Amino acid sequence: MVRRVSPVREVRPGYVVTHPNRERGRSRATRVAVAALLVISALLMATLTVGGWSKLDGLPAVNLAWCCAYVVIARYVLRWARGMLPIAAALGALMLAFTVISVSSLDGTTWAQRGRPGYAPTHTLFGGVGLSANTLSTLTLAIAFSQALLILVGLYGFGQRWQVEYDVPASAAKG
Repeated sequence: MVRRVSPVREVRPGYVVTHPNRERGRSRATRVAVAALLVISALLMATLTVGGWSKLDGLPAVNLAWCCAYVVIARYVLRWARGMLPIAAALGALMLAFTVISVSSLDGTTWAQRGRPGYAPTHTLFGGVGLSANTLSTLTLAIAFSQALLILVGLYGFGQRWQVEYDVPASAAKG
């Protein structure tokens, strides 16, 4: 049996809800840093996806969906949704694993190796000449670095307890 939960929190008359941990400078900086890392990661992944479209072996749609998910998570993080932080860290860990595999040639050929003679050039989503192999390799390294930072900053933010709230008298909250 599922217990019924009220959709709106009821506050006693004359009291207001405060979130003291959200007012700290460190918490605000962490929130902005996580959102910025999510947006930067989405931009890097979108650039890599569009610039290396012909060489992604059937995963461009997944990459674009991942970019959209990062932008949506960034929006919720900016609205103090603490529950998005572990999701962002988990997605970052998964993407970090993918980038490490891609950079280290564990899957066969790295982006840097594709710049040698004998490999076909990459093509963009729109059919033109794509980014060079060295640029795609650098973008992959940048994505790996941004994902490592996202994991660290996201988990640090999760420990800041953004969800803590107190009912305080309205007169005390104003001061």
